[in-house]
Amino acid sequence: MIILVLFEIELLQLQLFTILIAWIYYAVMESSDEKASVGKKLLAIQVTDLKGNKLSLAKATIRYISKYASFCTLLIGFLMAAFTPRKQALHDIISGSLVVNQINSNNVGFDPKINY
Repeated sequence: MIILVLFEIELLQLQLFTILIAWIYYAVMESSDEKASVGKKLLAIQVTDLKGNKLSLAKATIRYISKYASFCTLLIGFLMAAFTPRKQALHDIISGSLVVNQINSNNVGFDPKINY
């Protein structure tokens, strides 16, 4: 019984450590001058704010944390990107960010036709 409790504590610590490492990775990479993680760079996409600027570390952190909201809504938060005008998932809307093609990232600015 004691061994099982110790195993559960170690498992919880490992999960928390994994979440911490993932948060640091995504928040730092998406708030960097590259505006993208390694995978996003390979796909030639970037994460920007609504004006096309790089995210602050705080906004990148909010984006990472709010991905859990997208996940907890039975993935509907992710599917929202298919139906919103700027193709934003729930976590993008919460954090005020966009995922854009790197090639066209200079043309991201405010679009007055879209009701924010």
